[in-house]
Amino acid sequence: MKDIFADFSQDDLWLIEEPRWVRHLQNIRESQFTLGNGYLGIRGVLEEIPYDAMAGTYVAGVYDKMGSQVDELVNLPNPVNFRFTIAGEKLDLIATDILEHQRILNMKKGLLIRHTVYQDTKKRRYDYQSLRFVSQHDRNIGAMQIVITALDAACSIDVDTGIDTSVSNAGILSEGRKRHFRVKELGQAHQAGYLVAETVERRHTLVYWSGFYYQINGKKTYAQDNIFRLRLGKGQTVTFTKIFYIKHFPCKEASTSYKKESFARFNQAFRGKFYLLLRNHIKAWERLWKKADIVVDASRNLQENLRFNIYHMLITAHYDSGFSSIGARTLSGEGYRGHIFWDAEIFLLPFYLFNFPRAAKNMLLYRCKRLNQSRELAQKEGYRGAKFAWESAGTGEEETPQWSKDLDNTVIKIHTHQQEHHITADIAYAVYKYYLVTADEEFMRYYGYELFFETARFWASRVKYNKKRKKYEVNYVIGPDEFHREVNNNAFTNMMAKWNLLTAHKLFYQLKKQGSLYKTLLSKLNLSEKEVKDWKKISAGIAINVNKNKIIEQFDGYFKLKEVSLTRTDENGIPLIPIKLKPRMLGKTRLVKQADVLMLLCLLDDVFNLDTKIANYDFYIKRTVHKSSLSPAIHALLACEVGDLTRAYNLFKVSLRADIANVYGNTYEGIHGASLGGTWQAVIFGFCGVKIIKEKIALNPHLPRAWNKIAFSLFWQQSIIALELTNDSIRLKVLSRTKKEMALTVFNRPVCLKTNKNYLFRRSKLAREKEGFY
Repeated sequence: MKDIFADFSQDDLWLIEEPRWVRHLQNIRESQFTLGNGYLGIRGVLEEIPYDAMAGTYVAGVYDKMGSQVDELVNLPNPVNFRFTIAGEKLDLIATDILEHQRILNMKKGLLIRHTVYQDTKKRRYDYQSLRFVSQHDRNIGAMQIVITALDAACSIDVDTGIDTSVSNAGILSEGRKRHFRVKELGQAHQAGYLVAETVERRHTLVYWSGFYYQINGKKTYAQDNIFRLRLGKGQTVTFTKIFYIKHFPCKEASTSYKKESFARFNQAFRGKFYLLLRNHIKAWERLWKKADIVVDASRNLQENLRFNIYHMLITAHYDSGFSSIGARTLSGEGYRGHIFWDAEIFLLPFYLFNFPRAAKNMLLYRCKRLNQSRELAQKEGYRGAKFAWESAGTGEEETPQWSKDLDNTVIKIHTHQQEHHITADIAYAVYKYYLVTADEEFMRYYGYELFFETARFWASRVKYNKKRKKYEVNYVIGPDEFHREVNNNAFTNMMAKWNLLTAHKLFYQLKKQGSLYKTLLSKLNLSEKEVKDWKKISAGIAINVNKNKIIEQFDGYFKLKEVSLTRTDENGIPLIPIKLKPRMLGKTRLVKQADVLMLLCLLDDVFNLDTKIANYDFYIKRTVHKSSLSPAIHALLACEVGDLTRAYNLFKVSLRADIANVYGNTYEGIHGASLGGTWQAVIFGFCGVKIIKEKIALNPHLPRAWNKIAFSLFWQQSIIALELTNDSIRLKVLSRTKKEMALTVFNRPVCLKTNKNYLFRRSKLAREKEGFY
């Protein structure tokens, strides 16, 4: 049988393949094969919705709470729903015999392609092929084609499609499954079906339009109903084409205007030519990859897996003026209920910042536009300024559930929202990095300065002065290492608070030169210069414990905890916690869940010298068990800098394969967003040696020996820096619409480059002799 969609499965180094049906991998594949465009995410569920399928359709920013502990990303009606039955036998990978099966995710073009050959109980074969996509050109549109051929005998096919409203959100702990929407209207009009739904508590209105037509022998027929029967002769082929449109609106009792507006957009796509929708979608993907692709001259497996990570960040990028941000599991599943953590600003945002700064700005606008809710959180807990929620959803209110499962699946009470306060400084840090990279003064004027001053205010009220130590302390916290709760003076938290206060002080005096805005903000925030001077005083006195060997104590008393020897690893080289050590006992040991002190060394890179980094890396790497997908990439990044190159590459591969290989055993809940962003950072900031030093880009690569060269581009202050690196050479060109000069540091040498001119730099012979490769 002819492979109808063969042209879309020939893109070498761009394909993720499911070569055969493996039932226990079904939900993992659904996450891996997610299609999306940042506004809309649809899991890669099979069209026939087999038993145990986890269909998921998500719109960025649409959350609801009814029936659950906290707000969660709503699993909306499923438009990818196409079921075929022949003589009472459903064409289904579980219900019917399969002679062949293959699915391919084409990451270059954002397409999911399938080819299955079924055989019924009478040994009659049916060739089934499909293609579908969620449009990058029109973010409300999705499209699919299914081609069926009766290979051995004539048959009657019963067709059942439409919009599936039987979906629900997964049950967590004792909640049970929840349906967060109610159907307000459902009907047919203009040879298409429509649905108007409303989320139960938050009352988001969603309008769906869906229509399809089929072609036999070149004759095109628009379906009059979602359920019907058609006759197919032996060897005859039918092609079904389905177009759907999804958009959310503010709550409104009468939805007629919403339906009318949506129909006009839907009908234009539905009545147009399918190949034009497809062509526009593919062109949009070409534009994305032109900016975001990283080309590595290395193994094909590495190149494909790296593109898999980038693909999943591309299908999450969105621009909606801060209505939404990116959840811990992107729009590919319901893990962590779709909540937004520090993962967004610290792990994911750098990818967008250096490739799609508008998307990075959108993520920050999400926080800025919830500043009032953050003020209320701070006030509720007795603090001043703004304290951001540890887990956030639609409103910016605290959405951390009270209960969850521990490493051994026992149910435990959650304390992160009460103690993991570093997120407030993390968000300020992300705002400042955005400002450095983009020089976006307008953003700072409208949002950035205010956020900075309010977060500094929070830390000034959060610290307590210890008269005995003559130090300011931040007590009763959880750092990034969540094994240890209710600790005092966590080094990461304290240093980030110190940085937040100092930077706010610096920005205040920068703003003072701008006259009217300075006066307006002072009045709005009731801010005085004396208060700002206090920030600097407090920052100077914040406690950090460092021993004579330059090792930063993770928190007060950490060095006195029980030492545990890690003697075994898993197949990925990740240390295994001794079996006898129960999760509740981890807080009494020196074992570390994920990068904590080492995370600090990465973020405040220019604060610590190399000797301090080496001492702390050597100490903490032996005690870290990487029980978070956030961990391996950060350790890989720092390992590059301190020269532990073999471990750097091994940890990078763990992060790279986190979801393509289901390393953590929970990819079925969605793709790990922080791991995606961390992997990109390990490549760019780690192996490629890209840094921001004294507010300038610096380049000093440490590529693995197996990588001959690497090519990518970065956005920097309204220009694009196109780069091609080896360990010994750097080719670059600064692309800009204006003639200007750009100062950089290359191989530790300051240079000043003119725009739109090719440059080649080589590492000195002495430096090459000192380099170690792996």
